[in-house]
Amino acid sequence: MQINTRRWMTRLLGVWLGAVMGAGCGQPPVESGDQARLGAPLRAAQSARLAGSETRSLALRPNGIVWGTDFNSNSTPVPELIGAVAVADGEAHSLALRYDGTVWSWGSNGYGALGDGTLIDSAVPVRAQGLDGVVAVAAGSFYSLAVRYDGTVWAWGYNAYGQLGDGTTNERFVPVRVQGLDGVVAVAANYSHSLALRSDGSVWAWGDNSRGQLGDGTTSSRSVPVPVPWLNGGVVAVAAGVSHSLAVRSDGSAWAWGANYRGQLGDGTTSSRSVPGRVQGLSGVVAVGAGFNHSLAVSSDGTAWAWGDNSYGQLGVGGATSYSTTALPSSLY
Repeated sequence: MQINTRRWMTRLLGVWLGAVMGAGCGQPPVESGDQARLGAPLRAAQSARLAGSETRSLALRPNGIVWGTDFNSNSTPVPELIGAVAVADGEAHSLALRYDGTVWSWGSNGYGALGDGTLIDSAVPVRAQGLDGVVAVAAGSFYSLAVRYDGTVWAWGYNAYGQLGDGTTNERFVPVRVQGLDGVVAVAANYSHSLALRSDGSVWAWGDNSRGQLGDGTTSSRSVPVPVPWLNGGVVAVAAGVSHSLAVRSDGSAWAWGANYRGQLGDGTTSSRSVPGRVQGLSGVVAVGAGFNHSLAVSSDGTAWAWGDNSYGQLGVGGATSYSTTALPSSLY
């Protein structure tokens, strides 16, 4: 499956801005389930939130209206959708979480990513079947994740690598429960692997592991969640890149694992690793974001840091030199 690198930068920008504007860790607070455990309808967002994909961007306004931009940068409100509190964008589909805990989706449905029980694409939002009480959503490449208020995780869509976590590699056209997980407060998804953060600070991963992005010390893909043991708990945020993963611990340190061709792990090398390693030169981290082959972090003093692939200037440091250690974006210092 081909992925356009330039377009994936848009996706990261959406996640990154959402993290900063929503004051969350890795993703906006509701979208990521940042310590969220809600048994009542959600309140509307208090600030704008953004998400992006290969061909479009989404903006969630404080009034619960979602606006979308297409490939030609035309901006229009998403039809027939009100009361949204979170948005997420996959490679070719979009998700919105409404205040009443229901999930709505639109776009490509070739693998069942919309969760409505069909394979019919939809230009207007359709409801994911059988889901209520949802507090967080995440969108991967043709698949979707949702966290319910009871801490369970549900998934649907493309599943060739086991990224739905149901013990199979079968596509699912309606949500199915991810096996063996409870107490989940945050999820992250990208190309073909998924991450979950539990309330006890442990991280669990499943799906594609060809680059060690699951962090379990192997390169074997997993169709059910496995723990990432080397983090020893204490994790407060996670983010998923195309083939690497990031985590923030409660002590403000950032950790990374998986593919490292462009230095996106921030350990001073370009060697991939299947267990977490600490990102060099960072402390006081409160938020992280992961893109195609690059990574971003925000520290508690508001400083933004970037490392990894810089072919398109995505690190913001000037020029197009990639960095295997953290660099401060030039426009921000």
